[in-house]
Amino acid sequence: MDVGHCYLDGNADVVEFCPHDSFHHVLAASTYTLQEGDHPTRSGSISLFNVDLGKVDLLYRLKTAGIFDMKWNPVNTTTTTTTTTRPLLAQADADGFLKIHHLQSSINGNDLKEVSSEKLSSCMCLCLDWNPSATSISVGHSDGSISLTTFQETKTITSQQWKAHDYEVWATTFDPDQPNLVYTGSDDCKFKGWDLRTSPSSTTFQNSKSHEMGVCCISKSPHNPYTLFTGSYDEQLRIWDVRSITRPVIEASIGLGGGVWRIKNHCVVPGLILAACMHNGFAIVKVNGSQEVKVVETYNKHESLAYGADWYRGSIDKKGKTVIATCSFYDKLLRVWVPETDII
Repeated sequence: MDVGHCYLDGNADVVEFCPHDSFHHVLAASTYTLQEGDHPTRSGSISLFNVDLGKVDLLYRLKTAGIFDMKWNPVNTTTTTTTTTRPLLAQADADGFLKIHHLQSSINGNDLKEVSSEKLSSCMCLCLDWNPSATSISVGHSDGSISLTTFQETKTITSQQWKAHDYEVWATTFDPDQPNLVYTGSDDCKFKGWDLRTSPSSTTFQNSKSHEMGVCCISKSPHNPYTLFTGSYDEQLRIWDVRSITRPVIEASIGLGGGVWRIKNHCVVPGLILAACMHNGFAIVKVNGSQEVKVVETYNKHESLAYGADWYRGSIDKKGKTVIATCSFYDKLLRVWVPETDII
């Protein structure tokens, strides 16, 4: 069932629902548009939408550099610092900046206020992730390097930067169960783990044989401390057991018929994954341990590259069904919909 849709002002690549209480209805969508010519430019935007009561309304739009990735700071119930209690949105952009915005209430609804801006590299920033306490952000770059930054109140400081891969880094993810560990994936087909307690960070493992093409996304299960998922241009969603951190083991995999660009774990239901499959739309995958992995629903109402996907944290459906936001690149389309399958 479709809740609503909207055409953005540029090529759509990321959608992120706010995880913070009182802001679950806020959906952020970003764009990246390359203007070719003698002096090419990479422009973008962040749009905020109100997703509530069966409608999708534009609240606010901010013009930016072209954005490759953005993420809200996590809600951490064990700490109560300002970086975990107030909603912050971090962007990784084509100008090499890491920018952080505060989501605030205003007379007209909600808007964003920039609280930090740090140029990390002369190369493009392609991906980012917050650590569980929202005090550090890892950023992957187009030259294969990784930046580790610390964030306090309104200040971002680069604490480490090192050459991690041979080509573009498309995925960087903190391990929420081991915050000193960061996973990275790249166009060089390598999947790596890094120990942040050393400087520069040292590898805890390197896997260069499992992915037949570039590694696009990495996501740790929020329900099982030993399970991790990777997506690749080779169309496979892989499930890993990371109990032996020096040598993670593939437990299972499933072909999704398109490059697996982004994967999102459901925050409540264990083993329920939303995947953006580039040339093959979007898929909802159910993982039951290592024994059964299956696609339970597909969504193909986009007509371009399936890039952005996220789960709504609450429910706007009277029957309690979950809600999903997806976006596609060249047709600039954002859609919000309710799965047909009874998956919750």
